[in-house]
Amino acid sequence: MKILIVDDDKDIVELLSIYVENEGYEVEKVYNGKEALSKLNMNPDIALMILDVMMPQMDGMEVIREVRKESQIPVLILSAKTDDLDKIQGLVQGADDYVTKPFNPLEVMARVKSLLRRAEHNVKNNEPDQIEIGPLIIKKDSHEVKTLEGKEIKLTALEFGILHLLASHSNRVFSADEIFERVWQQESVVSAKTVMVHVSHLRDKIEDATNGEQVIQTVWGVGYKIESH
Repeated sequence: MKILIVDDDKDIVELLSIYVENEGYEVEKVYNGKEALSKLNMNPDIALMILDVMMPQMDGMEVIREVRKESQIPVLILSAKTDDLDKIQGLVQGADDYVTKPFNPLEVMARVKSLLRRAEHNVKNNEPDQIEIGPLIIKKDSHEVKTLEGKEIKLTALEFGILHLLASHSNRVFSADEIFERVWQQESVVSAKTVMVHVSHLRDKIEDATNGEQVIQTVWGVGYKIESH
């Protein structure tokens, strides 16, 4: 399994490469955004990208925007920016997780493994492959979401995870902490804002495809749910 590391700081790339290889993964290394896109195009078997934000030629946010036009590969952002707005911007653009510099390489690897577990659908349960709820048809195994009229809604892996969780437990309210722990498969830390951003982005995509229909409801002070009718 290959992991692409993208950072203009070669010391960081080499450090992370050691930890990635120690976990048994193959490493691809590039040092700017344009090289990252080229490497992804040439290596469709890359399973995950660790991506710096501040880089020459093309920054990380632009890389994510380009990648999300064609691929739902998990993306873990590395950034020296610690402001919440910067984190939110990265998540909105389509990143799956965010680590600020300076970082602990062990934390980075824990997040990498969590993202890969989720992407490989290793969580086995008895939920149906296809769910029809409201205006949506949700297919678990293929990660497809369409409207009843057949319009496809393209979602990131995390957005799909949230939608499938809520849809497969209709009428149940999930707190932000519960959503984070089930979808991210990590213990909840400061998850509320992260979940809020992904739910907001998910809602926008659903509403754009369904002429404004509000599928995900907020239960103020508690969490989120999808009602079955």
